[in-house]
Amino acid sequence: MSWAGGTFGSSATCVLAPNADIMTLDGTNTWVLSSGERSLVIDPGPSIQSHLDAVSDAGQEVVGVLLTHHHADHSEAARVFAERHGCGVRALDPAYRLGSEGLVPGDVVTVGELEVRVVATPGHTADSVSFVLPSESAVLTGDTVLGRGTTVVAHPDGSLGAYLSSLDRLHALCSAEEITSIWPGHGPVIDDALGVLDHYIAHRRTRLYQVRDALRALHARAREGEPFPHDDLARAVVEIVYTDVDPVLWGAAELSVRAQLAYLTER
Repeated sequence: MSWAGGTFGSSATCVLAPNADIMTLDGTNTWVLSSGERSLVIDPGPSIQSHLDAVSDAGQEVVGVLLTHHHADHSEAARVFAERHGCGVRALDPAYRLGSEGLVPGDVVTVGELEVRVVATPGHTADSVSFVLPSESAVLTGDTVLGRGTTVVAHPDGSLGAYLSSLDRLHALCSAEEITSIWPGHGPVIDDALGVLDHYIAHRRTRLYQVRDALRALHARAREGEPFPHDDLARAVVEIVYTDVDPVLWGAAELSVRAQLAYLTER
């Protein structure tokens, strides 16, 4: 499925950054939310001048920058872009803020008549948040939910326990507030929010079962005399569980397996 961004709802424009690769899919989605003659920019993305020019052209007067999380493909250009427009950067992590205002779950950020609600969704990173737009029946999820495929929960900053709780929180929120669309940080817009969240939750549970089975298999091999891979356990699990994934992605899969192993150890 090709994806190039575009205009969504009555307030949003997605400007696709030209930083496509195996981890960023088509590139980073920078979201410009406008009401009247003012705009908020979500995740300015990488420091690529042509992209920042396109983001500036997509909105009206930029009055604020918000970050879903700190990863460079979302945050790298935030400070430079905000300084260019004379506004602040609001983020959960103080290290990525510009100005005195941060973000706290439960905050409501407004631009004109548009209301943006901040929801804590840690797991992909410790500082991940999502933004609910009630008037659009949409939620911007950053990397917590992607438009295609599933996200990496990279141990130790990423936490599978926190991530599963965040998926449950998003599911409950979408159900209670009739949120139908997910506007992700990478990949195309999703028009079936609950369906995709059901898939994400089931996928994570299935992977956990597979990791448990892989550990049992490795222990069984050890009992038969094969060395147990104590020093490279995550890689050994990946080679059993992630045979359906392109080996190019096995490095990222190892990070997720480390998060899964940490989760199972805590239980």
